[in-house]
Amino acid sequence: MRHELTLLQRFAGIFLRDVNLGVVLINTEFELIDISDMACRVLGLEREKVLHQALDSIFADLPAEHWLVQRSILDGMVVRNHALSWTNNQERYELLVDSSVLRDEDERIVGAYLIFKDVTNLRSLEEQVQRSDRLAMIGQIAAGTAHEIRNPLTSIKGFLQVLRKTFQEQGMEREDGYTVVMLKEINRINELVNEFLLLGKPKNVTYDEVDISEVLRDILPIINNEAILHRVVVQYESHYGLPHVVADREMLKQVFLNISKNGIEAMGEGGILTVSEKVDLEQRLVNIEIHDTGPGIPAYVIDKIFDPFFTTKAEGTGLGLSVCQRIIHDIGGHIRVSSKGYGTTFTVSIPFP
Repeated sequence: MRHELTLLQRFAGIFLRDVNLGVVLINTEFELIDISDMACRVLGLEREKVLHQALDSIFADLPAEHWLVQRSILDGMVVRNHALSWTNNQERYELLVDSSVLRDEDERIVGAYLIFKDVTNLRSLEEQVQRSDRLAMIGQIAAGTAHEIRNPLTSIKGFLQVLRKTFQEQGMEREDGYTVVMLKEINRINELVNEFLLLGKPKNVTYDEVDISEVLRDILPIINNEAILHRVVVQYESHYGLPHVVADREMLKQVFLNISKNGIEAMGEGGILTVSEKVDLEQRLVNIEIHDTGPGIPAYVIDKIFDPFFTTKAEGTGLGLSVCQRIIHDIGGHIRVSSKGYGTTFTVSIPFP
């Protein structure tokens, strides 16, 4: 019996230390009795500092409704495969949670446990596949109709420019103003058609070994010029010896410019845009984080921002981030976004060989 108990104790110790699961054990006083290493990493906790502490104090900085562990767990409430989002230090996790109570021989509740699995990559992959299907369909439609749209637009634009010149020569200012508005709207339609075409597979993509640091340094002057217009300060945090990735250099520029421009515009007047280079050696990923100090993205919006045609801008088409995600997805990477009350961080992750 003693041998079996020792074996179970050893298993429990190794399980909490090595298993790729978040495990939280609490007693009837709502105190943390033990926690796995993976749970500490996801929740942003230090094991030695939180053991035997009340969960009220551990989660004191969060509203009670956002606590990962609710007091109702001690009332016998059982949870199975409950999906929730958790943000820790600007990194967002998608979790599947199970929880239940622990009882003694007399069926009295002596504590409770909560186990969660990080399914962020699975959820992200599922969403990317769904979006890719929608983008492919839109791209096929666009490719088939782009020329039919552009040809009449070119004729209309040409005749409008002739009319405008005539109006200017004859001093017809009001009519000239009308043509300016019409030409502006035609240009908007042309831009929309161009974005449609980008949703299909680009014809002139050149995959090569790319130094992302060089790509960022190339576009920093453009980002700075945009930032100056909005009184935004740009900070660039480089990483020495950043591994090279296999990608299309111009496509990467498009991704980083689009996300940076969105961040600058989100801040309105003033703020800081931080572009950071990081390396995840364990996952073999180069991570580019673009963080703004704007108002953040509401929870009910954040899951929709990569959807085609979803936009919060009055002049936006809702295709920019969709195109960015497709570009990164095509080279085996992903884009994550986290926003917790203040500021937003986009993380572009690209695998390196």
